[in-house]
Amino acid sequence: MKKIVASVGDFYHNELWIKQALESALAPLQSTMELELLYVDAADLSKALEENPAVVVLFKENRINPEDEQVSMWMDDGVSRQIERYVSNGGRWLAWHSGLASYPEDSAYVGMLKGYFISHPEQHKSVRYTSAELSAANGEQQSFSFIDEHYFVACNEAETEVFLRSESEDGSSIAGWKHVYGSGKVCCLTPAHRLEGLTDPEFIGVLRQSLEWCISSDLVL
Repeated sequence: MKKIVASVGDFYHNELWIKQALESALAPLQSTMELELLYVDAADLSKALEENPAVVVLFKENRINPEDEQVSMWMDDGVSRQIERYVSNGGRWLAWHSGLASYPEDSAYVGMLKGYFISHPEQHKSVRYTSAELSAANGEQQSFSFIDEHYFVACNEAETEVFLRSESEDGSSIAGWKHVYGSGKVCCLTPAHRLEGLTDPEFIGVLRQSLEWCISSDLVL
């Protein structure tokens, strides 16, 4: 039985919607693999890592109370370094949407991700997501679009593999990347914010592929 630990939902992101997307993506995999999905609060993530889960999914920004005058963060330097050690020693990490947001750029966590959220336009608009790879079925690049919060990110492309890109009237960015880190794996995925995107069948397929890559024992891209 492989345990998947997930910490999802924050001030700006609906926990139930995220769980629905994650469970939809995992459902076909659970028919062929023995997988256990466990949700934990951010405060309990450090303890969960001590049990060395197969995969960790983080869809949660660092800020606990982003609209208060005094903003608190949940990930301190100790937890950041614990996460980096977990992955370096063979763990698998999926940083999804706000799992890339408001974490210190010089932290062990962001260094492990090789990228981070910069900004998004105030208004949600149509965003097109395009695979960086050609489909084996038809030799074309897969693409899909929906109204979304268009994430613009920094990404060290020289040290990772970009598999998804995004484009809207506000510009273009990287939307998905993955790499081997030590004896573990890291996958980063920027969509989606709204229910429309989180339930989009083609996005669910990309999320499923990302999870499957994380779960796989092979240290290959």
